[in-house]
Amino acid sequence: MEKNELYPIFLKLHNLSVLIVGGGNVGLEKLSFLLKSSPNANVEVVAPHFLPELVELANNHTSVKLTYKKFNRWMLRKRHMVIACTDDLKVNKRVYDLSRKRYLICNIADTPDLCDYYLGGIVTKGNVKIAISTNGKSPTTAKRLREFFEEVIPEDINSMVENLNEYRKTLKGDFEDKVKKMNEITASLKNKE
Repeated sequence: MEKNELYPIFLKLHNLSVLIVGGGNVGLEKLSFLLKSSPNANVEVVAPHFLPELVELANNHTSVKLTYKKFNRWMLRKRHMVIACTDDLKVNKRVYDLSRKRYLICNIADTPDLCDYYLGGIVTKGNVKIAISTNGKSPTTAKRLREFFEEVIPEDINSMVENLNEYRKTLKGDFEDKVKKMNEITASLKNKE
């Protein structure tokens, strides 16, 4: 049985520089996905032409820059991550190869073999965020799981998180003592009654 060996991380995209190559439907989808989770993500989208919906989305986010040009390798300077989603497989492959030479993490849309990371399903309820991955095998399954978790996680979960954070600040003792106390308090979250 194949095992999902992906390592989940939560990136502060407002502190990083993201390049999206492609201004069509998939570029719109990728930009929308990033901004839904990180509304202040620092993103530059490069393409000779853009869908009007993508331009409108970018205009609503001051941290997004549109560059009306074809991709060139210099655009990879000072980047942290790259997404290529043009309708030209040669351009996408070139973006991937050049990104790898610069040690940049790269995602080539709909080409799992040319992805260092996947954009999975995300559930956000205030400070609580859950990422869902199907190892690039079934985005539809990730979507359905996201919908399920959005329904079952209570809307007031953020209040609980905020309250526990305030309580944690009042705890005395060393790190182990604090962890033990927080584990005792949150144990009821996993009880099925």
